[in-house]
Amino acid sequence: MQANVGGIDKVVRIIVGVVLIAAAATSMIGWWGWLGAIPLLTGLFNFCPAYTLLGIKTNR
Repeated sequence: MQANVGGIDKVVRIIVGVVLIAAAATSMIGWWGWLGAIPLLTGLFNFCPAYTLLGIKTNR
């Protein structure tokens, strides 16, 4: 598993993930807010499986 997420991409993923999970936990949005775990985890682990399939790297 080689890191392929970096910089601003990482920060945006973590922020979006936390906001979605918080909104779902406070019942502001429906169950789909828990899908915020996906961008949160990809940001924390610096790895996105979709980027691997598409051949994209945002880190140096």
